[in-house]
Amino acid sequence: MDERIRRLIELLAAHNIPGIFVETGAEAVATVLSMIPDGSVVGFGDSITVQQIGLLDAIENGNYTSLNPWKPGTSPEESIRLRKQALTSDVFVTGTNAVTLDGKIVNTDGLGNRVAAMLFGPDKVIPVVGVNEIVADLQQALDRIKTTAAPLNCERHKDFDPMPPCGLTGTCSDCAAPWGIRNKTVIIERQYDNAKYKPVITVVIVGEELEL
Repeated sequence: MDERIRRLIELLAAHNIPGIFVETGAEAVATVLSMIPDGSVVGFGDSITVQQIGLLDAIENGNYTSLNPWKPGTSPEESIRLRKQALTSDVFVTGTNAVTLDGKIVNTDGLGNRVAAMLFGPDKVIPVVGVNEIVADLQQALDRIKTTAAPLNCERHKDFDPMPPCGLTGTCSDCAAPWGIRNKTVIIERQYDNAKYKPVITVVIVGEELEL
């Protein structure tokens, strides 16, 4: 863990957001699973990271109830039902678009189900963050969403109809289309710290570059 990440974890802690550093994706999977009690209902935010490191498969094959709205064969109606159910899941696992070195967790959604669950509802929220998703400040976070996260997200969702322009060109054009995916941006800066409202979000930082 380099000094930059050590300082970030200290700043997150000062904002009442626990941060855990692991070296590899495999360690991240083991760490996240250790945080999920057996029998938990687990919801997911749309995330390449969660799939890339094998966490989605591990949860689906574990002793949990998995609410995966992107499983092949899931109807659009069932997908929406699972996303709504995830808002009150025991644990919500997701990636994140960016984390700033001054301790802000920054995400943009098309529908808003992922950012909604990160804000309120689940008993635990666990964002998994690659080192490449750590940026200097809020402006760099918003730039990363625009230039990297949004085009990649469109590129992998081949079923978008119509496809947002960045999915065709690989570059965000600020299209402001109603079917775009930069519709709802949330900045998480801190959490409550008192007896009634316990910290919900715990960030797992992985010492590898992850896609989203």
